[in-house]
Amino acid sequence: MVATLDQIDTLLDRALAHATTERVEALVLAQDLALTRFATNRIHQNVREHDATLQVRVVDHDRIGVASTNKLDEAGIRDVVERASAIAERSAPNPAAAVLPEPDGRDHDPDLGYVPGTAEASPELRASGARVVIDAGEANGLQASGSFSTSVMTIAVANSLGVRARHRSTKAALLTVMMDGFASGAASGYAHAGSTDVADLDPDALGLEAAGKGDRMRGAGELEPGEYEVILEEYAVAGLLEYLSYIGFSGLAHEEGRSFMDLGRRLMGENVSIWDDGQDPSGMPSPIDFEGVVRRRVDLIQDGVARAVVHDAATGSRAGTGSTGHGLPAPNLLGPMALNLFIAPGSTPRDELLRGVKRGVWVTRFHYINPVHPKKAILTGMTKDGTFLIEDGRLSRPILNFRFTQSIPEAFSDVRAAGSETRVLPGEFFGAARVPALHLGSFNFTGVTAAEGG
Repeated sequence: MVATLDQIDTLLDRALAHATTERVEALVLAQDLALTRFATNRIHQNVREHDATLQVRVVDHDRIGVASTNKLDEAGIRDVVERASAIAERSAPNPAAAVLPEPDGRDHDPDLGYVPGTAEASPELRASGARVVIDAGEANGLQASGSFSTSVMTIAVANSLGVRARHRSTKAALLTVMMDGFASGAASGYAHAGSTDVADLDPDALGLEAAGKGDRMRGAGELEPGEYEVILEEYAVAGLLEYLSYIGFSGLAHEEGRSFMDLGRRLMGENVSIWDDGQDPSGMPSPIDFEGVVRRRVDLIQDGVARAVVHDAATGSRAGTGSTGHGLPAPNLLGPMALNLFIAPGSTPRDELLRGVKRGVWVTRFHYINPVHPKKAILTGMTKDGTFLIEDGRLSRPILNFRFTQSIPEAFSDVRAAGSETRVLPGEFFGAARVPALHLGSFNFTGVTAAEGG
């Protein structure tokens, strides 16, 4: 395990020195992850994992080879460089992808988002937070499950063209689902929070939130599918945003003609702005990408108009924009990825979003989201852990989960109001987002499922 930043710098230097090809990149990913899990109102697991990986990418006459190892002694470093070189020798030339970034003179804070209190968080701290959440569930006759994690991630990159960058950050996340059983139709509630600073997490508030939602979901009944006004909680909004990033904010998706991002065209309402900013400390910052490029703020949707997509070195070279600092570790088929997403808040206090909704649906979150038509940004999925009928500006009764099939740009073209508060939420698969709750004029629910707890 690489223990210090100086050791990481030495490791990068040794990897570059072993390479004989014209261009080479060394990437070190190191993580210290601590995790406390609980289920059915009991803490059942506490683990801590240390890992570090060296990945080497060589480019030789437009042929690319990538190999990785977590054996970080001299023999391991030499072996991974030799394997990457051997792969390049056997690969077909790919000049469109054989691009490494050059230094651009931009600087960054290598410790932006690093909080010592999170890095040093004890098992007792996590267990105490989990216990608070469990107590809230038990007080409402619910079974609480979930996890409380704290971690340190270090990214360090160097290449033969002079790029050298590193960054370390911390992350704390607390998640819970509370249920009153596991049969079809079981009530459930949900809460989730993340921050670079573990002290920002409030187990009491999260426990009460999930327990209150689970308690109110008892006795859920059916509602006819159809198009409804909706209030989407921040969890639901963040889930949709993550998939918009996955299918359309990438420069590669745009280049290949499979993205919904028709640049210069209005796609959403004038009150919708979406951007990516890895250097904003109000999110969960990651100021460099996996190619060592400093991330730039990219205004993806500005006042409803598609303005830009994100790029890595290869797609930025082909597009003539250069990298925006959104490269993933090579090799990857996804291309660049927007990982630090924001939606502009509105002026409506969250508690007042219900006002004026004559009849609609309140959605806590979505799960099993999948793309149906990436070019139109049509997604499908199901509501989960708190779905309610809204009548005359109030939550009238709990309802069984819906399946939805919806073009998200179309839904975001009628944002009646956005909450004035925002929440930071770690992504289900990657990154994080800071988003408000949204009141949308129409959302298409295509079916009902009785699997409330599934």
